[in-house]
Amino acid sequence: MNVNPTPAQEQAALAWLSLLHDQPSSGDQATFSHWLRADPAHIEAYAQAQVLWELSEVPARKLADEEAMALQGYLTAMNTSKRSRVVRWSGALAMAACLLLMVSMGAGWQPSRWVDDFGADYVTAPGEVRTVTLADKSQVTLDADSAIAVDFSHGERHIQLRRGAGFFSVTHTGQSFVVEAGSGEARVLGTQFEVRLQTAGAEVTVLSGRVGVTPSRQGQQQVLTAGQQVAYADGVAAPLHAVDSESRLAWRDGWLNYYKAPLADVVKDLGRYYPGRILLFNEEMGAKRVSGSFPSNDPLAVLTALQAVLGFEQHNLLGRMIVLR
Repeated sequence: MNVNPTPAQEQAALAWLSLLHDQPSSGDQATFSHWLRADPAHIEAYAQAQVLWELSEVPARKLADEEAMALQGYLTAMNTSKRSRVVRWSGALAMAACLLLMVSMGAGWQPSRWVDDFGADYVTAPGEVRTVTLADKSQVTLDADSAIAVDFSHGERHIQLRRGAGFFSVTHTGQSFVVEAGSGEARVLGTQFEVRLQTAGAEVTVLSGRVGVTPSRQGQQQVLTAGQQVAYADGVAAPLHAVDSESRLAWRDGWLNYYKAPLADVVKDLGRYYPGRILLFNEEMGAKRVSGSFPSNDPLAVLTALQAVLGFEQHNLLGRMIVLR
């Protein structure tokens, strides 16, 4: 006879698992034994929790490290005097706590998002694409899971891209329009272009008009026109090159288009449209190239299609976290 644990029993099993990995007392062990024998569903829930732990040990450790760093950054940004008293959890407990919070709250437990959103004026949630009109009548279409801060108070129109990507349709007013992203900026008077944050830098794609891109305060400006793109990282710009801007910007219409893109990049993009976390733990698989056009509103279907072609393993952890390996 199959026994299906309730969500509350699954949560209790995960809580017991985390406690037992953190040097439990003899009283804790006795209470756990009593709980385990009280209901056959508890035995099944704990067995599932053990499988979950084995699958998620590596991603949970990674998430715990990421969020500890993000929390420290948040405390620094708040300039709190208490930051020196941050408690350092043991490795097992940190992983368990991170896993438990991920399972129970999904995408809500991500301090890295809190840091980005602190001081932001416009924010989109995972899976949400939103267009906003600024005070100068310019429009910004924010990609899913993105955030910007807006400041028009110092003689220029200044946007800080704090997370994700934005497509900017800029109204000509005579004032410069500047988008800061990472170490560099994109400066225009009137045009349509995208700025997308990347690891250690950003990528700028121009649909129409002219955009001057500077990779750092001391960097040399490159001027892009329609159908051109440039990326920079760590203050250094790559050579600009031609692209199919309409195809690259199809996310505004719900499509993600790729031509020989690394699977790791595709997974990262899909993660902005999934209300949890998608983690890839296979570098060799992540380097494989992907071409195609995929709907952004169904990341699970896209992953299933890619799995059929590439053959990676896919584990859905209680509907909150997807592990690929």
